[in-house]
Amino acid sequence: MCIRDRYTTAEEILAARPDGIFLANGPGDPKDLQPIIEEVKKLIGKKPIFGICLGHQILALANGADTFKMKFGHRGVNHPVKDLLENKVLISSQNHGYAVDEKSLAGLNVEITNISLNDGTIEGLRYLDHPSFAVQYLSLIHISEPTRLGMISYAVFCLKKKKQELSLIHS
Repeated sequence: MCIRDRYTTAEEILAARPDGIFLANGPGDPKDLQPIIEEVKKLIGKKPIFGICLGHQILALANGADTFKMKFGHRGVNHPVKDLLENKVLISSQNHGYAVDEKSLAGLNVEITNISLNDGTIEGLRYLDHPSFAVQYLSLIHISEPTRLGMISYAVFCLKKKKQELSLIHS
């Protein structure tokens, strides 16, 4: 795993020949991160990308979606999130004040995979034109649990164990 900072270019990331790219969490308005969004646009379709929290919002913006500031945001633990693909409810930890605008997804080849059961906002997206997906939350599951998110956690664990390359962009 190689950890890169937000000033790393797409070319530098691709030169490291990662198997995948992980867009990490961080604070603030994702629209203030235009240079990062521009670099992520260059990575789309070149390697699988997974975004979490702020990384979810950055990936959405890089794919042409929009975000908005929430009235109260999602803060703390025990937030119920519905996984629409598995028809299951996950319990999550969240700390964000922005969300992806569902109306902005019209015309984009993207699937909503998760929603907040508290307010209906988007909590997960899967991009259908390239191997990328993202979630807005941290799941409170153990990596051995047989869910998609558990499998993601397990895949990241295995990549680290095998010392394979996974670039992590930290905001």
